[in-house]
Amino acid sequence: MHERKIYSNRVWVENKLQLATIGFSNGSITSIDFKKLNDAQDFGNAVIMPGVIDVHVHINEPGRTEWEGFETATQAAAAGGSTTIIDMPLNASPVTTTLDAFNQKLEASKGKMNVNVGFYGGLIPGNAGHLEELIQAGVVGVKCFLTHSGIDEFPNVTEKDLDEAMPIIAKHNMPLLAHCELYDTEVDCDFDNNPTSYEHYLASRPKQWENDAIDLMIRMCRKHNCPVHIVHVASAEALSKIEAAKKEGLPITAETCAQYIFFNAEDIPDANCIYKCAPPIRERSNNEQLKHAFVSGVLDFITTDHSPAPPNIKEMESGNLKKAWGGIAGIQFLLTASWTALKSTMTLEQFIPLVTSKPAHFIKASTKGELKIGNDADIVIWNPDAIDLVKPKDIFFRYKISPYIAQNLNGQVLETIVNGATVYHNKSIQNKNKGQWLLQK
Repeated sequence: MHERKIYSNRVWVENKLQLATIGFSNGSITSIDFKKLNDAQDFGNAVIMPGVIDVHVHINEPGRTEWEGFETATQAAAAGGSTTIIDMPLNASPVTTTLDAFNQKLEASKGKMNVNVGFYGGLIPGNAGHLEELIQAGVVGVKCFLTHSGIDEFPNVTEKDLDEAMPIIAKHNMPLLAHCELYDTEVDCDFDNNPTSYEHYLASRPKQWENDAIDLMIRMCRKHNCPVHIVHVASAEALSKIEAAKKEGLPITAETCAQYIFFNAEDIPDANCIYKCAPPIRERSNNEQLKHAFVSGVLDFITTDHSPAPPNIKEMESGNLKKAWGGIAGIQFLLTASWTALKSTMTLEQFIPLVTSKPAHFIKASTKGELKIGNDADIVIWNPDAIDLVKPKDIFFRYKISPYIAQNLNGQVLETIVNGATVYHNKSIQNKNKGQWLLQK
């Protein structure tokens, strides 16, 4: 197969931006030359770097494919420069808590993967006996909730469930991902009488819920020496707890999502459910601390927690935050939204690993996340200096419902290459179904 060569003054190789020509064929990187070759396509000052890896998305197929399916979700990922995504065990139906359900998920994704797709298994009460099979089938981690997930067939676990499951997960040195909110009683903040008020929604899910849940997961991590990953950290008060656990040497990692550092509670209008997610987007002062936690290494990488839903379920007309499905559609904007949010806090060189090598390391994808000879030719070419206004017509995920619409984002994706094939170019999808399963075996 013909080797394609691409050149730029800014190629992310060996942990720095430098001029280089990258050659690839048959889905792998075949050459790296630190000069411009005559037969290379010249991308000038655009950044050539490994494809973005989003390790937290909800695709919802099978069972709730009308919310989102693999075809649209993976096109949107490619349009945003992501070449690998990891699908959560809910909100599909059946939820991915048994081997049979996992096989249904694999079957549902066939012929619809425009980027690479990996999968998590789910931990719910009573399914610890299924974990071994799921792990051997190739899931890259196990996900649990410490509070109601929103899906009745994916109930939250208790400390007893964790005691049963964590030794099994630890044996395989696999991460247990935890949605960390924990409470005994609902907060009395009069949300019932103010269901369209964002301030009341925010008050209904306080930082303390997160802090207490993270305390529990750190304690369980210490007890079982099981790798624990805290998803979507929104409470800055929890950062010191995570930092102390890391200094203690516990196998703990943590992420936050683009929406928690891009948006701020002060700017969110009432009766607009596109901003509703759990934990909620918090105040600006809180979110500034989250940004700095990437610089210090307390937070490891960034994800989207893409969680789409149809307009009626999002209560787009009523604006009722109490009833609306919680979740933000953002799979297409991991690279540009997070760079926009972080560019005043860190350099581009500090930022790039947060969406490439660090998530690749987390999912043990040894041939992804870095441009080096022999690695997969998963590449994004983008201009971090361009500013793009997000328009509904440019969105590839199923429903054009997202808080990123009408936002000016720093960064324009020029081309996304998956396993050596151009999948996104000139605002259109080309060469469909070039993605592969990412199974950890």
